[in-house]
Amino acid sequence: MSKTLRGFQRRHLRKLAHGKKPIVFVGDGGISDAVVSALDAALADHELVKVKLHGPEAKKAKAEELAQRSQAELCGLVGHMVILYRPDPDSPRIELPTREE
Repeated sequence: MSKTLRGFQRRHLRKLAHGKKPIVFVGDGGISDAVVSALDAALADHELVKVKLHGPEAKKAKAEELAQRSQAELCGLVGHMVILYRPDPDSPRIELPTREE
């Protein structure tokens, strides 16, 4: 899997995440090791995860930090909700669409 998703693939993942509830919550304490550990476990179980951020301060930077620390792809940031995707290295459960170029 390449480390960069294309726009239509991100759209597909955001569509899949639309009906999901957030699994990981980032509170006043910010992004701690415990939050990253919980996120890693959630990504291993689900591949596609929503994370709810507590405050509006530096949402984009926090979303990028979560993606970087969990080695996941940032698919979207909607309001205070971050959508992250990390496929299972052995048997991915979510099939990404492809386009011929």
